[in-house]
Amino acid sequence: QLVETGHAYYAFDTVGEIEKMRERLRTPDNAAPRYDARTRMKMRNSLTLNQQELQELLEEGAEYVIRLKMPSGGEISFGDMVRGHVSFESDLLDDQVLLKADGMPTYHLANVVDDHEMKISHVIRGEEWLSSTPKHIYLYRCLGWDPPEMAHLPLIMSPGGGKLSKRKADQEGIPVNVRDYISGKYERDAVINFLALLGWSPGDYREFLTLDEMITAFSMGRVGKSPAVFDHQKLIWFNEHYMRKRSNEDLATELSSILNSSSSSKPGSDAVAAASFATPAESPPVSEQRHLDTAWLAGVAGLLRDRVSHVNEFLTAGYFLFEAPKAYEEKALKKAWKSGTGQLVRAYRNHISELDDTIFKPALLKEILEKVVNEKGVGFGKLMLPVRLAVTGTGSGPDLFETMALLGRPEVVHRLDLAVERLEDTSDKTNKEE
Repeated sequence: QLVETGHAYYAFDTVGEIEKMRERLRTPDNAAPRYDARTRMKMRNSLTLNQQELQELLEEGAEYVIRLKMPSGGEISFGDMVRGHVSFESDLLDDQVLLKADGMPTYHLANVVDDHEMKISHVIRGEEWLSSTPKHIYLYRCLGWDPPEMAHLPLIMSPGGGKLSKRKADQEGIPVNVRDYISGKYERDAVINFLALLGWSPGDYREFLTLDEMITAFSMGRVGKSPAVFDHQKLIWFNEHYMRKRSNEDLATELSSILNSSSSSKPGSDAVAAASFATPAESPPVSEQRHLDTAWLAGVAGLLRDRVSHVNEFLTAGYFLFEAPKAYEEKALKKAWKSGTGQLVRAYRNHISELDDTIFKPALLKEILEKVVNEKGVGFGKLMLPVRLAVTGTGSGPDLFETMALLGRPEVVHRLDLAVERLEDTSDKTNKEE
């Protein structure tokens, strides 16, 4: 139909002939000559061949493509829902190949025909397609069809500059595959909220919007023309917000599911420096039955929810809740464990070991520690840091007394005994070396 109406033509040029044309016409001002209104009349096509030559080439099965015949000396204009009135000089557009030599249509022909056949009302795509749109608009007109509404969205840019490609995303640690967001335990609502605001604004200062609120507020008129930068740290900020809106019980259910999966059944951390002990007493892990106890896991969530960004980080940030330390952070160990520290820890251990499990609570555990340091005439940190090291293996973390209450009396007493057994000689050795 396009050939018969004069809007398209057969082109028999070989790749070599097209390259020679480009070499002949290449200048500093025209570094990449095109097959267009200025060059097509010097090429081998149905516009320059007579009818007999054309018929002979077709009958002998000569290889050809079909090109769109762009008008010369005019403009192709259209309305864009984001960019308003857009106009292109037709002389700057090449005669796009519509049908390839193997008989297959190019994207430009296929997308126009397909969208028309499916009664597409709006084409919303990235701005990199803006330069192809006049060809598509012209094709619609040549075929006698009404084009759909067009909207070209701003590109998403890499924080390091340039369009966010998969290669750049990989280099900058930005997930680009939906599977990565699922495996990384990103909150669904956080991802939706963040993506919606890349290049669009609700028209006010709101940053956190539900899906229903976005639907109500959305209009193409509020889509910006400038590129949007994919700020991964901002996405994590959104993720923290939505994760912390969830109840501890809800988080506990997901934690239980993660713990029961084969890939995440053993929480642990590389944060604790490796250490070895002559004959350490082996510590049984916190009861695995407790790992299935959503009430206990809700306590884990409550203890750590302000210290993590993703749900699966509960298991790394709180690895010490799931098993007793096998080693102790070297820097904290040097600071915390001095001559006589073992006696202080033992005194505290003796006090709390006598408590009933029902009153093994944060406030009382802190009160007893204060009592011990007062009795021994030492500073609060002289005992608190060694106790933290014994219980968690590190010198920092969430509230110590809430951590101990969550672990329970038997487990805490066991860890204190284990630390004293392992480290009692360490301080004497360190002091002698110093």
